[in-house]
Amino acid sequence: MTKWVYSFGDGKAEGSAAMRNLLGGKGANLAEMSSLGLPVPPGFTISTEVCTYFYDNGKQYPDELKAQADAALAGLEKALGMKFGDPSDPLLVSVRSGARASMPGMMDTVLNLGLNDVTVEGLAAKSGDPRFAYDSYRRFIQMYSNVVLEVDHGLFEEILEHAKDEKGYRLDTELTAEDWKAVVAQYKATVEEELGRPFPQDPQEQLWGAIGAVFGSWMNQRAIVYRRLHEIPASWGTAVNVQAMVFGNMGNDCATGVAFTRDPSTGANLFYGEFLVNAQGEDVVAGIRTPQPLTVAGKANSDDGLPAMEEVMPDVFAQLMDVRDKLEKHYRDMQDIEFTVQQNKLWMLQTRTGKRTAAAALKIAVDMVREDLITEQEAVQRVDPSALDQLLHPTLDPKAERTVIGRGLPASPGAASGKVVFTADAAEAQAGKGEAVILVRIETSPEDIHGMHAARGILTTRGGMTSHAAVVARGMGRPCVSGAGELRIDYAKKQMFAGDKVVKEGDILTIDGGTGEVMLGEVPTIQPQLSGDFAELMGWADRFRTMKVRTNAETPMDARAARKFGAEGIGLCRTEHMFFDADRIVAVREMIMASTEKGRRQALAKILPMQRQDFVELFQIMQGLPVTIRLLDPPLHEFLPHTDEEIATVAKAAGVDAEALRQRAVQLKESNPMLGHRGCRLGISYPEIYEMQARAIFEAAVEVMKKDGETVTPEVMVPLVATRKELDILKAIIDRTAKAVIEESGRKIDYLVGTMIELPRAALKAAEIAESAEFFSFGTNDLTQTTFGLSRDDSGSFLKDYQDQGILDQDPFQSLDTDGVGELIAIAAERGRSSRPDIKLGICGEHGGDPASIQFCQQVGLDYVSCSPFRVPIARLAAAQAAIAGGEAALRKTENA
Repeated sequence: MTKWVYSFGDGKAEGSAAMRNLLGGKGANLAEMSSLGLPVPPGFTISTEVCTYFYDNGKQYPDELKAQADAALAGLEKALGMKFGDPSDPLLVSVRSGARASMPGMMDTVLNLGLNDVTVEGLAAKSGDPRFAYDSYRRFIQMYSNVVLEVDHGLFEEILEHAKDEKGYRLDTELTAEDWKAVVAQYKATVEEELGRPFPQDPQEQLWGAIGAVFGSWMNQRAIVYRRLHEIPASWGTAVNVQAMVFGNMGNDCATGVAFTRDPSTGANLFYGEFLVNAQGEDVVAGIRTPQPLTVAGKANSDDGLPAMEEVMPDVFAQLMDVRDKLEKHYRDMQDIEFTVQQNKLWMLQTRTGKRTAAAALKIAVDMVREDLITEQEAVQRVDPSALDQLLHPTLDPKAERTVIGRGLPASPGAASGKVVFTADAAEAQAGKGEAVILVRIETSPEDIHGMHAARGILTTRGGMTSHAAVVARGMGRPCVSGAGELRIDYAKKQMFAGDKVVKEGDILTIDGGTGEVMLGEVPTIQPQLSGDFAELMGWADRFRTMKVRTNAETPMDARAARKFGAEGIGLCRTEHMFFDADRIVAVREMIMASTEKGRRQALAKILPMQRQDFVELFQIMQGLPVTIRLLDPPLHEFLPHTDEEIATVAKAAGVDAEALRQRAVQLKESNPMLGHRGCRLGISYPEIYEMQARAIFEAAVEVMKKDGETVTPEVMVPLVATRKELDILKAIIDRTAKAVIEESGRKIDYLVGTMIELPRAALKAAEIAESAEFFSFGTNDLTQTTFGLSRDDSGSFLKDYQDQGILDQDPFQSLDTDGVGELIAIAAERGRSSRPDIKLGICGEHGGDPASIQFCQQVGLDYVSCSPFRVPIARLAAAQAAIAGGEAALRKTENA
């Protein structure tokens, strides 16, 4: 017979912390605390497997469940000497959810279950306090009616507020027993009026109604959204915990509270929490009464002057401190605990690993190594790599006032304030004068690159988390809020409208790329500190990881930032970003619009010294570290002049007729440019472009070797290759150019030629391509686009539908689709190595900074990942965690063998 129910309490338990997947986090921890001998009210856990069965079988329970639950309830009655439903001495229980991953506030709870018109009198007589009994009864009716019977809780709040107003009361605690009896009568009448049937009086009916409601809440909307945001699979299900009630609302020798064994905001080793005298648990979080601090130190940090638990209940506080020490030593992590004091006796209701800020996570991990609680390896595994984003960018001062006028998607972390500008040119011009600006656009395009670079932050009213603005901003380390659809922009008037507020060009705006908030005025920020604990933890991470971490960078500023964050070279230098600079875009357009090779070469001659200087600076900053330079990749339409003014400027520079140029632009226009004349196809049609870029690379290498004495080994990357023949043709041009520069300079240049794998055909034909390519860099942005047939710029509008319906677990542009795109990478890696065993393999798409994707890269055996500068520390930590996990998996495999 399958075991569905597990009992705990009275110093023993049928479960343990190791059974978290089966018992859920709460159930596993209640069992563990019971086994540790801590004062835990006895109860039982209905396993997560029942939840799975429930949804797989039309919301029916397993046949054996009722009998097992009845037996567990009987054991509970025996342990406490009380009976469930007994008119004279009733056992009351709480019914709570408990998923294996903490989902605070997302699912439902019912307290004081077992009360009815008869048992409430028994509770009053037994406790000697009718006021407490009827207070508990009204709480139960309100909670059960809302959670199980789906009666609007606001109806009950109105009754209670009216009752207090009539009596002139301010606090719930002022109501007498008779007052509560009258409120209970009105509550029951409301239920009957709303449902057409009376409030249930049978305790067994109440119990199974609550159990069903908790399982049902696993699929409520807020739980679904929370799971999607935190990537928690629906298949995990929730457990249900049924536990004997203990009461914090029986009088002034009773209390309830929540606490953290360390400060969850700073990580300081200080007991941190709040409590309420004569209250139940929901009172602490509901905000109806002002909670009191636990410690005298906490009291000193608050302004209310309320007495601390350390002062008013010193004996109980001493018990709580002992529990704190035991839990930290046992779990070896900061704990979030809930407790109740009933007539001066402490009861522990829950412990779980406490949620914390990134700064706190870092400090707690490093401190616990110093305290010999955990190892350096465990410390590295304790910190969520994604949370490091909070530490790498300026953040808003939490104490500062703010006027929020809109919200969008938190597309790129950090916060920034500046004057509003509506064009990239204005951003560049004003930033050149030393002004801080926020670039505000309906959406951005590649032509806005110079303004995006100049701006302190970027705000768009359209676009998703993988839109052009989001991807480029993250790469630049600029805060970005995208898709703020409630804001309207009028370019002609140079104004933005937020409801009835008008924001004009030049007004000050603040954006928070971590929350998506848009605020009027300047909000002070706090700069990140990357020394101390941060540096120590990252040093440990670097010792454990086996993959290198490079950066995607093409400007000196980005390259320097990446080196500061620990990048070990450049894995992707996108040369087209250099082409968009204002001082060279005309020459680039002149080259594209030229209809003859001679015309193109004349324009390329103007671009060559600019490109060469770009590479000189990058080689100097990287000081001998590898630099992978991708030759021109994007479709030509991104460079084309669009306005009459732009066409006239290019025509003048090229010395040709403007109308002829206009006709050339029409000729070059493509129906689907992302699948058109771009990447290596440009090099095939116009080999002089790649020849110029190769010359710029090799001449820059020679210049740096002569000037700085550095060894420079450029890695020249040919994009969008689908066949070996394409690569062979273009590699011959690169080799020929390298030979010419070597002969001209008299300097030996070591270099590699490789390709970006971003087409399914290239992945499948990797064995052939590797015969010519000395390295592969997986361009997962485009490989995802071409594998799924999705546009990352447009798919944001419907990908949420796919996630909501379970077609996709997550946005494949944010976290790698390991089943499909990942399989192509694995195939390409295996086939590439079959032809060239020493081939260098890396990844340079946006996924290079995503921890889950990095885990996959470790499994496939890539040599490095490359990501935007501000994600380098994230990648370093994630790579270390992946290496540790891989080592542990290999060890388990060996042991099993």
